[in-house]
Amino acid sequence: MSRILAIDYGRKRTGIAVTDPMQIIANGLTTVPTGELMDFLLDYMKREKVERIIIGHPKQMNNQDSESMKYIVPFVNRLKKVLPDVPLEMVDERFTSVLAHQAMLAGGLKKKDRQNKALVDEISATIILQSYLESKRM
Repeated sequence: MSRILAIDYGRKRTGIAVTDPMQIIANGLTTVPTGELMDFLLDYMKREKVERIIIGHPKQMNNQDSESMKYIVPFVNRLKKVLPDVPLEMVDERFTSVLAHQAMLAGGLKKKDRQNKALVDEISATIILQSYLESKRM
């Protein structure tokens, strides 16, 4: 089988998570500067087989798209052109940052580590991917 990759897109940094080849467990992969994201993805996909890409869909509490969608849509359109054979899906990412901070607290990370925004982005991508996997199992 192949992996599923998840993206928590941000203007400065983007968190990335992937599944194992059996698509059972979501694991944080890394955080990359957003300007280097496309090169990172293309390089990663040369080394690993990726079946699908999941992208966090930022929404407001009223279910409307958040302001940051104006940055995500051009990226998604470009990704569709560069990787036309890889399905893309958007998954609601509300509360992922809050859940990431809670996971860091529960994991006993020190305050300085919890302030590491790159780690928060990576954990958020993992939460997005895990929620996608759970939704497919139901």
